Amino acid sequence: MPDWPKEVRAAIAGLNLEPIREADVVEELSQHLRDRYEEMLASGIAPNQAYATLRAELEDGRLLKGLERTIAKAREPLAAGSSGQKKIFGGLGRDLRYAMRQLWQSPGFAVVAILSLALGVGANTAIFQLLDAVRLRLLPVKSPEQLAMIHIANAPNGRTGNFMSDRSDLTANVWNLLRAQQQGFSGIAAWSPQPRNLGQGGEARNASTLMVSGDFFPMLGLQPVIGRLLSPADDFRGCGAQGAVLSYSFWQKEYGGRDAALGSKITLDRQIFQVIGVTPPSFHGVDVGREFDIALALCTEPVFDGKDSWTDGPSTWWLAVLGRLKPGWTIERASAQLATISPGIFAATLPEKFDAVNKKDYLRFKLEAMRADKGVSRLRGDRDPLNLLLGLSGLVLLLACANLANLLLARASARQREMALRLTLGASRMRLMRQVLAESLLLAVFGTVAGVGLAQLLSRGLISLLTSSQNSIFLDMTPDWRVIGFAAGLALFTCILFGLTPALQASHTDPGAARKANGRGVTSGRNHFALRRILVVTQVALSLVLLTGSLLFARSFRNLLTLDIGFEQDHLLVASFDYSPLQIPMERRASFKRELAERMRAIPGVQSVAGVFIVPISHSGWDNNIDVPGGPQRKDTQFNSISSGFFQTMRVPMLAGRDFNDTDTPTSPRVAIVNEAFAKKFFQDANPVGKVVNDSGEPSKTYQIIGLVKDTKYHSLREDFQPTLFVDTSQEKEPGEGQTFMIRSNELPESLIASVKRVAQEMNPAMVLNFSTFKIQVRDDLVGERLMATLTGFFGVLAIILAMVGIYGVISYMVIRRSNEIGVRMALGAARGKILFMVLRESLLLLAIGAVVGSGLALAAGTAAASMLYGLKPHDPLTLGASILCLAAIVVVASFMPARKAATVDPMVVLREE
Repeated sequence: MPDWPKEVRAAIAGLNLEPIREADVVEELSQHLRDRYEEMLASGIAPNQAYATLRAELEDGRLLKGLERTIAKAREPLAAGSSGQKKIFGGLGRDLRYAMRQLWQSPGFAVVAILSLALGVGANTAIFQLLDAVRLRLLPVKSPEQLAMIHIANAPNGRTGNFMSDRSDLTANVWNLLRAQQQGFSGIAAWSPQPRNLGQGGEARNASTLMVSGDFFPMLGLQPVIGRLLSPADDFRGCGAQGAVLSYSFWQKEYGGRDAALGSKITLDRQIFQVIGVTPPSFHGVDVGREFDIALALCTEPVFDGKDSWTDGPSTWWLAVLGRLKPGWTIERASAQLATISPGIFAATLPEKFDAVNKKDYLRFKLEAMRADKGVSRLRGDRDPLNLLLGLSGLVLLLACANLANLLLARASARQREMALRLTLGASRMRLMRQVLAESLLLAVFGTVAGVGLAQLLSRGLISLLTSSQNSIFLDMTPDWRVIGFAAGLALFTCILFGLTPALQASHTDPGAARKANGRGVTSGRNHFALRRILVVTQVALSLVLLTGSLLFARSFRNLLTLDIGFEQDHLLVASFDYSPLQIPMERRASFKRELAERMRAIPGVQSVAGVFIVPISHSGWDNNIDVPGGPQRKDTQFNSISSGFFQTMRVPMLAGRDFNDTDTPTSPRVAIVNEAFAKKFFQDANPVGKVVNDSGEPSKTYQIIGLVKDTKYHSLREDFQPTLFVDTSQEKEPGEGQTFMIRSNELPESLIASVKRVAQEMNPAMVLNFSTFKIQVRDDLVGERLMATLTGFFGVLAIILAMVGIYGVISYMVIRRSNEIGVRMALGAARGKILFMVLRESLLLLAIGAVVGSGLALAAGTAAASMLYGLKPHDPLTLGASILCLAAIVVVASFMPARKAATVDPMVVLREE
């Protein structure tokens, strides 16, 4: 190899540069000549010809012309007091160009490094972006920090009544008195999300409506895109169906963003409204994760519900309330004022039908304010997985950084002689350190940029995992300053984490020792190899944590999927019929329902049909207190109203007694069927058939138990079996104007739905229908578990890949370092098997140390995730053992190739090289 630094110094001797500047120019031009020389050799040019060509370019000044700007800067005198700063930062551009050339010459290393970082940074950024959208972003309204939610702070035994949405904080009566008596808010508004049908009959086309009081939009400080928004003038008792405000996205989707939408008519549950305006594009509602389509005035509710209006229901909970604090008021002061007025409000709104216990609980309720600058969200909860996922993705990033540190240490070791030579020729240690850090910085920047791009895909994948067939999720995933800052912080963190140690190693190179070393001695680089061992142990420990976590969540998810929920999920269609448009008289509703059921039973392929009020595993419910004469009193019990044949349709075994039949009518004594949990709670597991129970609120309402069935899940899969009392829908004295049927059939869902639609069309096309597949509905109950199992599984696979790369790299490096020792051993008669075991022993030792450390970390992480597991303990020995065995197999596979290479080495070849 030509001695380029010596020749460069001779070529620029006439420039009379200061020593510091001359060293910079010599180093940059020497590296350029080395790169050019290697490229010419690679293209087939003979070494002598390549050297002569470059020497001629150097002597006639052609190469120096490309450095005119560098030389001009080098001629500038160093500013007084700034020499240290110039040394550190003056050649940053050259260092980055040099680093870029180094990466370009090692494409395999660069690709592996950037891809590893992209996966780690992408996973972290995606989960942080979701966390940002759910928990950190302020509402896009005027002064969101002044907003507060008002709710009941204490409900010792829960609230009694009807709950008409998942934002059922207050009744209309409580809202009206609160609005009149509160003092801490300059504006206060109520709202309630409700689904409404845009169609006129047939299968429903649902829109998400937001029913709001007149102060809602003015209080939030929103301005319309076109038209106007709802105001207090629109919200008055008896307002009827008047104006509707469209969300920006619904306006774009349904009207193509045309101004002609203003004044047009829109039908919701057969009521006609006129479009009066469109909300701004940034506003999607105050419930994060849910986007509304249409906003209506709160006073329109009686138009939809008629004589059963929620507005007049003293125990109908359906409103959420939001307020803007007055200047000078705090959340604590507003809560204190609300607590002062609470006794009067709840005394004035006490429902007459409550019994003594319910009245006592109701009168103890106290209103409270809580921060709402970030809105509200059902995605936030005690078992929120996002923080845990962010921690696990952080472990993936640490794994990637440990891998890269190992790779860079190997590169630094391979370039030790080069670094020593450059130190001998006058390069400063700071310059060498800076160049290695520049390479790390480039990798960090490229990896972060690729990771942020990957995060956009991953974050949308996360939303799809959170979305179910019955519950769509909307989140604004546009990166904001927090996401960008987080990604930039990751870039800096990773650069320091995996780049600092190789940079320090480069700066502490001993020129004499490095130039004497032949690169293969047993003692060469012993300290650096110890550091690489520590990094591999770290990788093994972190990989074990991720593997254990992925197996825990996968097994938990499997436990829920294979759980005995009490009925067969397959081949069941849930079909809901709303026949209120038909205006069927009360006395004919029962016969209409029976006729509808009979027609569906006649559909080819249908095995059985049954009506149900509460579809199991739908998170809906109906509970009441039950008294047993001479036994337990006021015990909470789940209720459901079903038709005869329900247990046959759901494949629920009847353990004792009989099913409902035609003798059970509105005029016959009330009968009920109970489950095993009910019998255990009220009758100590004795046969309850023939026993009598009473409604605690209406002691005259008596049920005789005629049957006992096997336990079934009620609200969700995770809950324990609940005591449940089933009543006969045919005994209702005032049947409703709708019915949900469970239909069992071996037909494909699409074919069955088409047949049910045809039946409904023949009976009356004005009926409104909704369909869902029961098995999919049950699976939708596992959205959170599916998210955790999928992502932890992804992290586990990533950990396996990174661990394999790390183990392979360090064992291969060890084999190269000890090749002369291995050659001597084999020359002295060591068997190949012994050499193979010697190499594998090294990797198994690293595995053992990493497994001990990782087991402790895995147990701690499992304890933090205990509430998210089902049917498993966080310290489950089977899971931990399986993870260790899996990791051991990975380590053996990753070590076998370099171990086999060491065992097949020719000792004579090695010794000749020495």
